[in-house]
Amino acid sequence: MSRFAKSLLLTAGLVGLLSVALPAQAQEPEQEYAPTMLVLDASGSMNAADPGGGSKMDAAKTAVRNFVGTAPAESKVGLTVYGTGTGSSDAEQAAGCQDVRVLREAQTIDKGVLTSAVDGIVASGYTPIGTSLRTAAAALPQSGPRSIVLVSDGEDTCAPPDPCEVARELNQQGAKVVVHAIGFGVDAASRAQLTCVAQTTGGTYTDAVDGASLQRVLPRVSQAALRTYKPIGTAITGTATHRDAPVATAGQYLDTIGQKEKRYYALDVPEGATAYFSGTLSFPRIPHDAPNGDTSSLAVRVFGADGKDCNEFEFESVVNSSHGVALTVSTPWDGATKPKTGGSSDHCRGGGRYYFATEWSGIADNMPERMPIELLFGIEPGVTDAGPAAATAKTTFVEPTGDAVSAVGGGSFNVAGALSGSGSYTDTIQRGEFVFYRVRLDWGQGLAYRVNYEATSTHGRDGLSNITTTLYSPFRDEIQHAFSSYGGDARVLPTSDPALATLPVRYNNRTSEELADHNQSVAGWYYIAVKVGPAETTDAVPIRMDVTVAGDAEPGPRYEEISTGGVSGENATPKTSETSAAAEENSDGISTTGMVTIVASGVVVVGMIVSGLLLWRRRTTASRR
Repeated sequence: MSRFAKSLLLTAGLVGLLSVALPAQAQEPEQEYAPTMLVLDASGSMNAADPGGGSKMDAAKTAVRNFVGTAPAESKVGLTVYGTGTGSSDAEQAAGCQDVRVLREAQTIDKGVLTSAVDGIVASGYTPIGTSLRTAAAALPQSGPRSIVLVSDGEDTCAPPDPCEVARELNQQGAKVVVHAIGFGVDAASRAQLTCVAQTTGGTYTDAVDGASLQRVLPRVSQAALRTYKPIGTAITGTATHRDAPVATAGQYLDTIGQKEKRYYALDVPEGATAYFSGTLSFPRIPHDAPNGDTSSLAVRVFGADGKDCNEFEFESVVNSSHGVALTVSTPWDGATKPKTGGSSDHCRGGGRYYFATEWSGIADNMPERMPIELLFGIEPGVTDAGPAAATAKTTFVEPTGDAVSAVGGGSFNVAGALSGSGSYTDTIQRGEFVFYRVRLDWGQGLAYRVNYEATSTHGRDGLSNITTTLYSPFRDEIQHAFSSYGGDARVLPTSDPALATLPVRYNNRTSEELADHNQSVAGWYYIAVKVGPAETTDAVPIRMDVTVAGDAEPGPRYEEISTGGVSGENATPKTSETSAAAEENSDGISTTGMVTIVASGVVVVGMIVSGLLLWRRRTTASRR
């Protein structure tokens, strides 16, 4: 095998978290979408004329068909309808207010069946919004992220139950079920009720003044619902001390962590290798008034033989936790690359077992007592030839030519939308959303990009949001970020430089005094996070990302042979049996059933799964490598 081919295989292994066996063809991460129920108003008022022609019901059916046609094949979409079984006379009110039907469970989408169900809807009855929300929520899975997209042309005509009270039920102990509401030609009172439902659950409210706007809005809102964050990983339970810490192998894991709690995990690192560790919390949206304290922090320390402190401390903080942001702390640990000297620091030098202690140290107001935490462990072997010298200049941004291409971002770093290289890409982001994309960089290639936030119909204070874009390495370390405010007028991030950019990726970048870090020294998927904060207005924000991928792929480093003992599998097994119950259904209602195992049976999954959209970031390193 050529040095170049071997380098690419080893790169794929590292980016997917290095395993013993490296397949010739690495696999993409499985897509994960939040099960979503469409709740459609079929009350008698939907027979009213739409300004664009036909009835409002006709326009709603067309909008749903358009969404179904573009929904991802892996998505899970159901359909609930109210108002089809009775008329709207006084005599029929009692029956009409119970007239809610689940036409399709939230299963993997069958577009033909779902479209046929939509075609058969006949509007005639009452508007039991509160009851329909309860029914839709009961038909969704009872754990993990779930979403409802509600389309209504008026207020509930059947309360009790009051829709806002039902929304509070759905939102107990954090946003269990997120409701996105669309008001279809509604008056002020209806708009207020639907806005309450959405905001109470951490969802969004959107106006659709007529059928044409509903056809534009519904696919965007439904897409936002589908990409609700879902943590994934193999179940593992950290411990309060290093002595009985579970020994992980390369891969992604899922644990839970409590406020102010410290959790230890172990990793066997061979002589000369670099270990990568990161932990990620994704906070629920808190839709109420802004908390007094909205900053969260996550820290990691590294310990060596006998649990002795290696003086390696990474600390990350994020503001606006209540917006639903994700927070990641990471460290590349290269103690095993340093030879023992016979001195007092030998407990943190050379190959051996190292311990990574993660602590949820800073707690924002109104956060759950416990939260899921994603953990990544990776091992990069030592090198016999490090390859080309460190890069000295960042990638130059080049204005793209040609038409922009539509892109679909992911609601978590686990399902970030792939961008195929240089060019322009468009997407639409709801207020309060955090959306993620990924770009593949081979050795010798670099990335530069900027984000254009296009103009919306709402300007000024009502449309004021904070906006952020962040660039991440394959192991979740922030490279650069830019932020500003956005009031509905066109805006570009970054505001001062032409673009955010990496160096051309080379192994030796980690030795650069200027860079002094590993975050641009590994080939693989690099991640772009784009955020639009909440605002008084509800209009969505179109974005355009202009991307440059520059440089020809070049040979990377020559890695040492991978050890098969005590590092990646045979002698080190995660402690999962004793923690299945806690991980299967933890206190925050997150199920790990069917979670994706990143490294299993020697299969390497390309695409290190990256989380974190840091609005404000602070790092403290006691001992820089």
